[in-house]
This record gives sequence, structure tokens and C-alpha cells, in this order.
Amino acid sequence: MKYLRSLRFFFVALTPAGRTGLLIVMFWILIAVFGQMFAPYSVNDIGAGSLFGGMSKDYWLGTDYLGRDMLTRIMAGSRYSIGLALTAALLASVIGTMLALLAAVTGSWVEEILGRINDALLVLPGKVLSLMIVAVFGSSLPMLIITAVFTYWPGAYRIAFALASQLRNMDYVRAAKLRGESRWYLAISEILPNMIHPMLTDFGLRFVYIVLLLSGLSFLGLGVQPPQADWGSLVRENLQGLFDGAPAILMPAIAIASLTIGVNLFIDSLQHMRQLPLVQEGV
Repeated sequence: MKYLRSLRFFFVALTPAGRTGLLIVMFWILIAVFGQMFAPYSVNDIGAGSLFGGMSKDYWLGTDYLGRDMLTRIMAGSRYSIGLALTAALLASVIGTMLALLAAVTGSWVEEILGRINDALLVLPGKVLSLMIVAVFGSSLPMLIITAVFTYWPGAYRIAFALASQLRNMDYVRAAKLRGESRWYLAISEILPNMIHPMLTDFGLRFVYIVLLLSGLSFLGLGVQPPQADWGSLVRENLQGLFDGAPAILMPAIAIASLTIGVNLFIDSLQHMRQLPLVQEGV
């Protein structure tokens, strides 16, 4: 009951836009996890309907270029669009944060080396770097995750190091250092807890970037490969239906847009919540 009350308080504390964003994000996560259990057709049920069919009572979101149900295809594609992006964003944020903590508590040559490597990677355009990696090493699912992590951990490192370099000079960190605490104790117990909220915000933004990156790679034919398909792949393979205004090309694009908008609304609301105590204290 205490846990449920905390969730209810958190939900009520969000702005109306934040609640809307959270509901959109939770909807797509539930679709990604349980969608296949409730899908009306088999994901590869070729020829079940007419080619580029419109919305009907049998096919709520129309059919694709092979007559397959688009609702089922979008449900199946959500596992790849959300699952790959969530995994890559989590790894990128964890790697960037841990390296930033290492640089902050170690200093000297470790900070210098990591800083130079990070600067070098940030200079490279992310999408161009991703295209190069995929073109050289292929586009298997693990490779797509590695590509997204390699592209986006430098940004997470930059944000985390900026926070950690400020926090390491705080009085409570200095006091812990004088007590003889180890560097990793300072990093994990003293600095990291005070970085959680900004890094969670950065994680949400990084998730959106990676969703768009992987969708873009799939649209170019370098992302998720058949027979699997994410939302970017669904847009690409149904591109012929653009001239007829077929739902088969519109619905995956709407799915991508709704997920990214939902995440952004939720993140903006979290930033508002974090600023509220400061506003109240100022009053």
C-alpha cells in the first residue's frame, strides 16, 4: 500500500502534460511486452488482406504491401524499436556515468585521457559514425545496440562529468575524503546519489535519440533486417503506399512520433518537479 501511495503521489505531482506523456510511454511499453499475446493475426500472415488496404473492422490499421495486418506488425515492431533503444540507452548512460565518476574521483591523467577520448568522439557526427560502423560490421541486433551505445555514451559522459566535477568539491565529499573513505565509496555513496535526477532526465533524452537513430538506420535498410521489423523498417517497406495515402506507411510513423513526444512530455514534467522545491524556498 505504501508503494502504491508513492506511485499515486508521483503521478499526481506530474503536470497534466507529464501525466499524458507517462501514459503514452507506459502504453507502448505494455504493447512491446504483451502485444504479441493479443495480436489479432500472425505477424507473417501474408495475403490475409488486400494490398495496402484501408482501415476496416477486420484490419483496424489497414494492411501492408503484402496484405499483412498493420496492427499486428506495429505490435511486433515495438519490441525492436523500444527494446533495442531502451537497452542501448541504459548501457550508454551507465557507461558514461561510471567513466565520469572514475575521472572525477581519480583526476590527473585518467581524467585527461578520458576527456580527450570523449572530445574526439563528440567531434564526429553521430549519424555518420553510426552509418560507418553498421556498414563495416553489419546490422545484427547486438551490433545495432553496440553502435548506438558507442555513438551516445560520450554525451552521457559529458553531462555526468560536469555534474561529478562540481559535486566532488562539496563539503560533504571533502569530509568523507578526510575520514579516509575510498575513491569508489566517494563515487558511489557520496557523488552518484546527487546525480540521479539529472542523469535520469538525460537517459530519457538519450532514449529518444536512439529510437530516432535506429528508426533512421532501418529506414535506410541498415537497421533491423527481415523477417524482423521495427517501426523504421515498416515505414521503408511500405513506402510505395505513400502516393495512395495508405495507413501502412502513416501508422508506424505515428507510432514513432507518439513515443518520442510522450517521452519528451514526461521528461519536461520531471524537470518541473525537480525545480518546484527551489521555487518554494525562493518564495
